Amino acid sequence: MTFEQSPRDTSVRRAAVGRLTFLAQHNSLTTDHIKTVAEAFGVHPRSVRRWMDNAAQHNDRYTPQGRTSFTLTQEMRDAVALFCGNIAAAYRDLRKRGSLGDDPVSYATFHRAVTTAYTPGFLAGLRGGERERRKFDVHFTRDVGHRNQAWEGDHVEASVWVNVNGHRRKPWITWFIDCATDAICGLSVSAQTPSRENILLAIRSAVLRGDDHSPFGGTPGLVRIDRGKDFLSDTVETAFGIFGVHVVDLPPRHPELKGTVEALNNAVKTMYFPSLPGFVHAPRTGRRTKADPDERLLTYEAFIRHLLAWVHEWNYEHRIRTRDHRTPCELWHNDLTPVYDPDPEDLHFTLETHPTPLTINSDGVHWGKKRRYLAPYMQGLRGTKVVLRYMPRQERSIELYDAKDGTYLGPAVLQNEASPQERREVRRAADREAGRLRTALDKANRQREERFEADTVPTTPRPVSDITQEQAAEILNGHRQHAHADETRPDLIPLPGPTATWTNTQNLAESRPRSAAPLLPPLPDPTDSWRPAALPSPPEEPTDESHD
Repeated sequence: MTFEQSPRDTSVRRAAVGRLTFLAQHNSLTTDHIKTVAEAFGVHPRSVRRWMDNAAQHNDRYTPQGRTSFTLTQEMRDAVALFCGNIAAAYRDLRKRGSLGDDPVSYATFHRAVTTAYTPGFLAGLRGGERERRKFDVHFTRDVGHRNQAWEGDHVEASVWVNVNGHRRKPWITWFIDCATDAICGLSVSAQTPSRENILLAIRSAVLRGDDHSPFGGTPGLVRIDRGKDFLSDTVETAFGIFGVHVVDLPPRHPELKGTVEALNNAVKTMYFPSLPGFVHAPRTGRRTKADPDERLLTYEAFIRHLLAWVHEWNYEHRIRTRDHRTPCELWHNDLTPVYDPDPEDLHFTLETHPTPLTINSDGVHWGKKRRYLAPYMQGLRGTKVVLRYMPRQERSIELYDAKDGTYLGPAVLQNEASPQERREVRRAADREAGRLRTALDKANRQREERFEADTVPTTPRPVSDITQEQAAEILNGHRQHAHADETRPDLIPLPGPTATWTNTQNLAESRPRSAAPLLPPLPDPTDSWRPAALPSPPEEPTDESHD
């Protein structure tokens, strides 16, 4: 056991003594100054003079002697850690082993020494581990920013038992929230532990807007996630990387780094789950701890329906105290930041890709063991190589692409799970394909065969013309329009050279005898109306003869 001097917090007192010492050195110190300081501290003026005497002995700096206090040794610190922060148990063990000396200190003194040596966060860590210690940490808050500047995504387990096909299970929710507006952009629900499938469905739901989706979403600038292996999969990284979305991989066990989605997780646990039947943390009045077999639970479909209603209430009715009591919807529409909406057909990147191309067979595409997939558009494509993409853990439907140019063909369903309507569509597609083929072959046969007109007298065979009056008029009309266009701009299309049947009339007139009749009738004489009006003749000048 050791004792040492423990100074008290004397910064304010030291400041007052420094001011009085300065006045004394310049012969300006008066009794009123000392009384004023004494009244401020609530002490007698003699105490203030003792403080000044202490400063004079320590180079004009107030340095109190302090009180002796009890401090912990290393053995005592080890005992407190051994008993997981239980100060009373550590004190009893130390006193039993004689580690507190012949004259042991009281429990109050030992407790005060422990609480002085350790912070509340450290003691909480000794009792509950690192998770409890983090509750006493402080951290900075990020700037609000603009919409779609940053998203945060996470999984949360529902604190509600749900009836999933006759079994009691707690669903999982995967969602993405916009950090600037607190708007829930998209989510997905799973009856088991979430995987890549849940993340990809949530991404698709969050990115798309309009129609069946909410007005919140688009393409974010970055997404903050934790170090879950499903969030760090290549599929998820590719899904965000195609649109240049940076994925921020946060260190583990630091929920404050994605505080927006963590606040949403806490909100759904306190605002929504307690109101549902089957709440896990509901208080019990009896000692029974087993589940009640007669307890009426929500079905899986009803749970999703209630959850979507709560999300709608969160986005449109929940008012945020730290955002001037505005709703996420108001915050979103008041922000004029442009939103990029990708084409829904471009979101097939959220699917897994089969490593090797497959072939369309007579019974569809073979994938896996005894799995055949069919679709109406496969009619006539037997033998075509296709690229298969699928949703993990969802094998009922797949997406097919042409292996040559990557053209999207469409979805295909599992044969054994195809509905009667889907089977009828496949048969109808085959009938339509056969009908188009018959039409093409019949037309080709008609064009291949040459038909002749019927005759009643001996004559040469005359082919039958299949052209109708309307078709002939259309063809002639087209030729006339083309001719008019040529006459309108003859400089654009050069005229053809003269043929042998063309004749020059001037050369022909010279070669004919004079007695022969003219080739063309002579033009008539112009009438009087063609002649220009007669101009008045100028006056005649007088001549010399007229004067004679």
